[in-house]
Amino acid sequence: MGQVKLDIGGRSFMVTCQDGEEAHLEKLGAMVDKKAGEAGDPAGLTESRMLLFTSLLLADELEGAKSTTSDPSSAGAKVPSPTTAAADEKAIAALEKLADRAEAFADGLE
Repeated sequence: MGQVKLDIGGRSFMVTCQDGEEAHLEKLGAMVDKKAGEAGDPAGLTESRMLLFTSLLLADELEGAKSTTSDPSSAGAKVPSPTTAAADEKAIAALEKLADRAEAFADGLE
């Protein structure tokens, strides 16, 4: 099993993953860290609140991506190519899994 140190919202987390998935998890962690910055001042939030707001922002973005993918007639939407759609679905599944883990972690802290 691999381990990755993720820095999210000014806090460090050690996360276990399958061997070979470290780079992918680091990339996801960077995405979550970026969203954590959008969630507000990390110094003013508890760890669980920061993760909650970050999860909500990611879930909102995910929902928007699903809506655009399922309704190509929406303004400015393009019909994704099969390879792009497959990559998007994989990214969406990974974000959903990460959001679930973050929510479970936040629930455990409360």
